[in-house]
Amino acid sequence: MSFRDDSEDGRDVRKPFLHTGSWYRMGSRTGSSMLGSSQVIRDSSISVVACVLIVALGPIQFGFTNGYSSPTQSEIIKELGLTVSEYSVFGSLSNVGAMVGAIASGQIAEYIGRKGSLMIAAIPNIIGWLAISFANDVSFLYMGRLLEGFGVGIISYTVPVYIAEIAPENLRGSLGSVNQLSVTTGTMVAYLLGLFVEWRILAILGILPCTILIPDFETSLQVLRGFDTDISIEVNEIKRSVASTNRRTTIRFAELKKRRYCFPLMVGIGLLMLQQLSGINGVIFYSATIFETAGIKSGNIATFGVGFIQVIATALTTWLVDKTGRRLLLIVSTSGMTLSLLLVALSFFLKDVVSTESSLYSIMGILSTLVITFSLGMGPIPWVIMSEILPVSIKGLAGSTATLSNWFSAWLVTMTANLLLDWNSGGTFTIYMLVSAFTILFVSLWVPETKGRTLEEIQRSFR
Repeated sequence: MSFRDDSEDGRDVRKPFLHTGSWYRMGSRTGSSMLGSSQVIRDSSISVVACVLIVALGPIQFGFTNGYSSPTQSEIIKELGLTVSEYSVFGSLSNVGAMVGAIASGQIAEYIGRKGSLMIAAIPNIIGWLAISFANDVSFLYMGRLLEGFGVGIISYTVPVYIAEIAPENLRGSLGSVNQLSVTTGTMVAYLLGLFVEWRILAILGILPCTILIPDFETSLQVLRGFDTDISIEVNEIKRSVASTNRRTTIRFAELKKRRYCFPLMVGIGLLMLQQLSGINGVIFYSATIFETAGIKSGNIATFGVGFIQVIATALTTWLVDKTGRRLLLIVSTSGMTLSLLLVALSFFLKDVVSTESSLYSIMGILSTLVITFSLGMGPIPWVIMSEILPVSIKGLAGSTATLSNWFSAWLVTMTANLLLDWNSGGTFTIYMLVSAFTILFVSLWVPETKGRTLEEIQRSFR
């Protein structure tokens, strides 16, 4: 498939060579001499899968950041003397940092490439985890969380776009879902390690995905360029963050009013906001507290169980998404979430009038169902669709905007979830249920099916 810019003058504005290191862009240094044996490697699905698995370290970092705040809440509050409100600020600051990262992510990815962006994202993540690990007061704690969030904001845009651009259309949904699978894996690992190590050590362990990612990007580049190709010049240029001279036509905000731009942008923003406003991050960030509120003494163990279930369900989605289609999975997912959230709300409302045992097990089981149904559609698919439907010429600007909306919604949920749960647990889940019910309508009316279509076919359909 071609990745010709669909700007008004129809010029073929090529991407910087750092965008994916993929077969669709061959610079002067990598000309016809490369079209021999290495062509087989570049064009094979095996090379694409290998590269996806390498960049998946970025979303693992993303998930670890999400999962960190649940098993560490009671320890951090006790050791540093924080209030629930102060800890809620800590939990939500990763989303504030991610909003800043999201604003910058599109332009960074355009000018220094996808893998170069991941290298840049790794640096604030490493510094942030160190700041949290050595924190003796809220200032270092907050600073570290902001830095983590900045890196995660870049990762959350760059990885799904990178995967969509290098994947063939018959594998694009499955490989795109690897992004969310990695996020859930990172979250589960944070839950698991949180059972055995204290919060400062857990923060140190959070550095590992990024420290592995920095050298591994060279492996990814070598796989896509071909093992018989000298990539040293390109690697050095990536490390110096040198922008390509072949930059895209500038698209201004005023041009986003055109239907070919505004409709896919509306769909992308809508899906990514509704993904968060259903309250899933409130459940993931503070699941241990939710279980303890429900009366489960081993809240962290129950949380790990939910995290494990989420990984299994997301893995199932990577197999289903290119078989059943995006829309069907989204409708099934949001319908299941709506029912689960309704039952959770009822469980909390009825907690005081039924036996303790039945209430505990019902909430544990229903929250597990909520996580499963979220992972079957609303977890991975909004990111897949966003990366598929945005035209090439606005992908940097519009992708940043859509990612920003996601992180703003995530901040709103994580900032208010603890406070709302203190106010009324049943009422909190009722609000989330109403948002999820609206999502069913949104998907049914406006979200297009992108299964089995090339990126160009999808984008032409909006004209």
